[in-house]
Amino acid sequence: MKVIFMGTPEFAIPTLEALIASDHEVVAVYTQPPRPAGRGKKDHPSPVQELAEKHSIPVFTPTTLKDKETQDAFAAHGADVAVVAAYGLILPKPVLDATPHGCINIHPSRLPRWRGAAPIQRTIMFGDQDTSICIMQMDEGLDTGDVLLEKEDIMISENMTTGELHDLLAADSAPLLLEALESVEAGTLTPRKQDDHWAVYAPKVEKTERKIDWSWPAELVHHHIRGLSPYPTATFTIEDETIKVLRSEMAHTISFAKPGTLMNDQLSVACGDGGVVRLRELQRPGKQVMQANEFLRGFPLKKGTRLG
Repeated sequence: MKVIFMGTPEFAIPTLEALIASDHEVVAVYTQPPRPAGRGKKDHPSPVQELAEKHSIPVFTPTTLKDKETQDAFAAHGADVAVVAAYGLILPKPVLDATPHGCINIHPSRLPRWRGAAPIQRTIMFGDQDTSICIMQMDEGLDTGDVLLEKEDIMISENMTTGELHDLLAADSAPLLLEALESVEAGTLTPRKQDDHWAVYAPKVEKTERKIDWSWPAELVHHHIRGLSPYPTATFTIEDETIKVLRSEMAHTISFAKPGTLMNDQLSVACGDGGVVRLRELQRPGKQVMQANEFLRGFPLKKGTRLG
């Protein structure tokens, strides 16, 4: 089939690579416009744009898809289907209806759980023990369309971070999408309608959520840290420094100290339910990510210290 690919970040790369290597023809790529990045804040193309240009695929970077001129240009590609993977723009009905097979979206959660902007982060932050990848027929709602194909029971280990789950789901999405396209072309799919009664939304993670609240139960603190790793990263303050925490683990011990109190010289911190979280990887402003023992050599903290 002739395919329009719509995606922007690293998550979309394995699927675009798989489409390029397949028998399908990627006739156009739509992605977010170049954004300022790096120390010089110069405009950089998205990972998807860089890959598309490497393979001489036409790239389009509209800031909106709501105007008729852009919609007419989209339809003029003559594609059979559009594949969407973390694109970043709302698709209006004329775009959804522009190809015979519509727009097919890769969504990294067990729909209807975690519809919305941050499904992977919310999956980790709320301590889900497994997840899915859904290939979904897009409609005008927010991740409300029929599920065409699903890979279920993707297990999430106790200490897995959002970054690690992201990479796992991105890799698994590519073969699932190709399988879905084969079935779409053959007309052999049986779509599953979503039950809105079970819908849970995954809003974008705000900067105000970064601060660790040590009064939470230890398990939730641990989920919070790994859910925000590697970005935007959970933080605490100590001696007027904001420290990023990228990894933690449950200490499986009991504390009667006030939440936020260091229990030993291994960065074990008391939490609100009497549980304890051990901090494993940290980063000071302007420094490299360090293991706990390296961090303490440059920033010694004594037992009994209260973390902000």
